[in-house]
Amino acid sequence: MTQPTSGDFTKTPGWLDWYSGPSTPRFQLPAGSVDAHCHVFGPGAQFPYAPERKYTPCDASKDQLFALRDHLGFARNVIVQATCHGADNRALLDALAHSQGMARGVATVKRSVTDAELQAMHDAGVRGVRFNFVKRLVDFTPKDELLEIAQRIQQWGWHVVIYFEAVDLPELWDFFTALPTTVVVDHMGRPDVRLPVGGPQFALFQKFMREHSNVWSKVSCPERLSVDGPAALQGEQQAYRDVVPFARAIVEEFPDRVLWGTDWPHPNLKDHMPDDGLLVDFIPHIATTADLQRRLLVDNPMRLYWSEE
Repeated sequence: MTQPTSGDFTKTPGWLDWYSGPSTPRFQLPAGSVDAHCHVFGPGAQFPYAPERKYTPCDASKDQLFALRDHLGFARNVIVQATCHGADNRALLDALAHSQGMARGVATVKRSVTDAELQAMHDAGVRGVRFNFVKRLVDFTPKDELLEIAQRIQQWGWHVVIYFEAVDLPELWDFFTALPTTVVVDHMGRPDVRLPVGGPQFALFQKFMREHSNVWSKVSCPERLSVDGPAALQGEQQAYRDVVPFARAIVEEFPDRVLWGTDWPHPNLKDHMPDDGLLVDFIPHIATTADLQRRLLVDNPMRLYWSEE
């Protein structure tokens, strides 16, 4: 794939735009629910994409994100810095500033960030930093630099979000377990759902959570993990059914350390673009009781991101 140039904001060929007509979910979200994983992209003319990015997304503004929040029935958002913006958090901070306190952020920072800049981000609503280990999306950052960042953010009570693929967990284990903060794993560490839920790959991730009480998981992004896709089952739309056993296992064993998010606007997808309404309707299949749903969607994200309320 050709590396995009800093002044070229043409979307990477073959990657889909986000779906502009989401259905109204049949599942009624608990009051105060939080979409705990979503992004804003640009707009590139206002917030240019990073020169070192490996893809160029379609624009996806804060206003469009907040409109989706209201349509789906969420009360709040956690906006995660996208790799296409690198460590330039201006689009994220702008979204937080216009959220009226109803959004928090997860930033990307470099070793050179100052304490004053971290304090300003905290005041704006940032509560964590993201470390990305998906090789096709980012270039490698030395682990000593990441560990230094993790140690510095402790004074603000921030956490670390880690994004990796399941096959890489063994080699990353020692680094992850050395992190001194709460650690939130994106998308269950991207398990291969073609493998058994009781098999060794997913068992290692469960062991990771079981042995380290500071580790949380987002049970999100079935559209990225599924082989079946958004198929109909028994006359109703139960999308991504092959992901359900994996996510349900995590929700039921670790009910106080799970989060859920739409991942809007779903970057880097080529095969299909999900209907965010159907993604919401996925939730009761993985959190099967009102108590589990409230913990997943309200109690846990509020405790992690709005602890002062």
